[in-house]
Amino acid sequence: MVRIAVVEKDKCHPDRCGDFLCIRLCPVNRTGVECITRGDDFKAKIDASTCTGCGICPKRCPFGAIHIINLPEALDKTPVHQYGYNDFRLFNLPVPIFGKVLGIIGKNGIGKSTAIKILAGALKANLSDYKKEKNIDDLINFFKGTELQIFFSKLKNREIKISYKPQAVDMIPKQAKGKVIDLLKKVDEKNELDKIIKELELERFLNSKIDEISGGELQRVAIAATVLKKANVYIFDEPSSYLDIKQRIKLSKFIRNLANEETAVIVVEHDLIILDHMADLIQILYGETCAYGVVSGTKTARAGINVYLSGYLKEENVRFREHEIKFLAKPLKKVRDEEIIISWNNIELNLGSFNLAAPEGKIPRKQVIGILGENGIGKTTFVRILAGELKPKGEIAEKATVAYKPQYLSTTSDELVRSFLQKAIQDYEVQLIRPLGISHLFEKSLNELSGGELQRVMIAKCLSEDTDLFLMDEPSAYLDIEQRLIVSRLIKERMEQTRKTALVVDHDLLFADYLSDKLIVFEGVPAEKGIVEGPFSMEDGMNKFLKNLNITLRRDHETLRPRINKEDSQLDREQKAEGKLYYT
Repeated sequence: MVRIAVVEKDKCHPDRCGDFLCIRLCPVNRTGVECITRGDDFKAKIDASTCTGCGICPKRCPFGAIHIINLPEALDKTPVHQYGYNDFRLFNLPVPIFGKVLGIIGKNGIGKSTAIKILAGALKANLSDYKKEKNIDDLINFFKGTELQIFFSKLKNREIKISYKPQAVDMIPKQAKGKVIDLLKKVDEKNELDKIIKELELERFLNSKIDEISGGELQRVAIAATVLKKANVYIFDEPSSYLDIKQRIKLSKFIRNLANEETAVIVVEHDLIILDHMADLIQILYGETCAYGVVSGTKTARAGINVYLSGYLKEENVRFREHEIKFLAKPLKKVRDEEIIISWNNIELNLGSFNLAAPEGKIPRKQVIGILGENGIGKTTFVRILAGELKPKGEIAEKATVAYKPQYLSTTSDELVRSFLQKAIQDYEVQLIRPLGISHLFEKSLNELSGGELQRVMIAKCLSEDTDLFLMDEPSAYLDIEQRLIVSRLIKERMEQTRKTALVVDHDLLFADYLSDKLIVFEGVPAEKGIVEGPFSMEDGMNKFLKNLNITLRRDHETLRPRINKEDSQLDREQKAEGKLYYT
C-alpha cells in the first residue's frame, strides 16, 4: 500500500485555524516524531512516510486542505507529473490515435487539463522530480515499450506537430489585441481561412475587436485559430463552453471531420451528449479531486461513457465512485397543472435593435421548466423580465416572489462564504451544502472563488431563498458531469418538496432533459428577434426544438442516457418520418 499526503496550498490558512491546528492534533507529532511541520511557505507540510493514516487532520482541517490517501498497489510507481512536495500527482497520459477522436472524461481537479498540457508541450512533465523539468528524451525512456514512447519519439523527430486550444478562452483578450480577422490571418498556416470562417460562422464579428466579443464568439475564434495551424494532432480543452446547443452540434460534426488517417484529435468535454456525438474512443481520468489522477485504458465512446457512469473499471478492478449515476426512463405523460404562480400575455421588449416577444404563457407550481434556445435570442432577457429587472410592454400577472441566479458570475466582494450563505447553512445544510460540497469554502471570501466554486455557492444561495419562483441562468456552467447531475437532482427535489417552481436556462441538453418537467422553446434570429413559445410538455417541446437542430434522440439501452442518433441512420430516418424526434 502506498500512502500519499496532499495539502491544497490555496486552502491552507494557518492564521485562521489557530496557528496550525493540524500540527497540534497530530498523534505522531505528540510522540516527538515530526510528521506535520511548518513549510517554508508557511503552509502545512506532511511527511507521508511517518503518517499513520489516522484521519484526524483531514477531518479536523476547517478548510478541507488536507488529503491522506492510500493508493492501490498498482500505483506504486513514479507519477508522470507532480506539482510539489505535498501536491497533485498525475499517473499516465492519454494516447492520441490517428484517424480517431479521443474523448477525455472525468471530474474537475482530476488532471485532465494537466494531461493534455503535457501532450501539447504547454507543460513540461517532471516525472515526480518537481524541482526539475524533464526533457523529451526522459519521457521517451519513461514510456518505453508503450504507444506513448512512439508518440514522443515522433514528436522529437518533428513527425508530429500539435495544435492546442486551452480551456481558458477568456484569457485571449489579455494576450491578443486588435480585430478578430487580423488574429486569424496571422495564424492561418493552411490557407483555409475563408473555409473555417464559414464552417464556424464567424462572419458577423470578424471586424470586431477581440476584447469586445462574447464568450461564445471567443470560443469559436479560439477553435478557428487552433485548426488553422498546420498540425496532425489537434487538442481541444472544453470546446463547447459558452456555446449554445445548436453551435455545440455543429462543433461536434466539425471536430469529427478533423480526424483522418494522418490526423489525431483529443477532446476534453463535460457535455456528455456532445462528447458521445463527437468521440470515437474514450479514456477516463479517475482518482481524488486535487490529490491525484489516473488515466484509464482506451474504450469505445459508448462503452467508456457507460463505464464512467457506473463508477467501476472492470479491467483495472477499480471502483472510482461509490455510487452509479442512473438515468430513469421518463414517462412522456402530461404533468398535472397546479396553481398558476405567474403568467404573461403579449409581452414585448426592445433592446436596441433586438426585439423579444412572448405571446402567451403561464407557469404552475411544483415544476421544473427548462428553457432552450440559441445564444442571443432573448433567454436571459426573458428571465430578467420575470425577475423584475426589465419592464416590458404587455401584461405580467405577478403572483410570485422570485429568486434569481444570473448567467454571469463575478464579484469583487470580500464577504466570507459563511456569511453570504448564512441562511443556507442554517436551514439547508443537509439538503444543499453537503451535496454541493461547499463547506470547505466557508472561510474563503467570494472574490477568492474559482468559477465552479462560485457557481455552486450561487446555486446554494438561490435555492435557499424563501420564494415561489427560482430563475436559474446556466447553472451547469463551470461544473463537471457529476456536479451537473447533483445540481439537477437538488433542483428537482427542492421543487417537489416545497411545491415551488424553477425556470432553468441551460445549453447542456442532457442536463435539461434530466431535470425538466416542461420546456419553453425560443425561436427567432439571434441578435435580431426572439419569440417565446410554451411551456410545452417534454415530448412536444423537445420535438419542436430538435426539429430546428435536425437531430433525433434515443436512449442508451444499458444506462438510459440520451444519445444523438447518427445522421441518416435507420433509426434517425424512422423517428423523423414519424415526427418523434425525442425518444419514446
